[in-house]
Amino acid sequence: MILGMTTATYTLLHVVISLAGIVSGFVVIYGWLVGKQLNRWTAFFLITTVLTSVTGFGFPFEKLLPSHILGVLSLIVLAIAIVALYRYRLQGGWRRTYVISAAIAQYLNCFVLVVQSFQKVPALKALAPKGSEPPFLVSQLLVLLLFIALTTLATKRFQNQPAHAV
Repeated sequence: MILGMTTATYTLLHVVISLAGIVSGFVVIYGWLVGKQLNRWTAFFLITTVLTSVTGFGFPFEKLLPSHILGVLSLIVLAIAIVALYRYRLQGGWRRTYVISAAIAQYLNCFVLVVQSFQKVPALKALAPKGSEPPFLVSQLLVLLLFIALTTLATKRFQNQPAHAV
């Protein structure tokens, strides 16, 4: 039992929150690419992405795992994004800081999505049973390259927009 829930229920809740964070993160990135700050989507993305990391620590564990390190990294970049957005209101260099840190948080969620997909989806697990085979590595490389491209483009396009009240 985790927080009064079965492990299966807690896992389902964690997965739903994670997927909501990933979907909303792509909506937010789309907004940056067209030069708009989508305030409600952004708030939803930040909340669900923080909850994704926080709920990840709720699973029973005996030692520090790579997932915990990614969770801590995600919370750090999310804290930076939240401060840039809500404290400094995207003024000056904080706009770029916000885009980059929020994009890193989204990338980390997608990185974990790929890892979990290769561990849980039978067809993918058959391609990379150890998680270190070429199909897995190529998938992760493609995700990384996609995020580098999206973040670079979003930083340029969203940088040129006036700051909006959030």
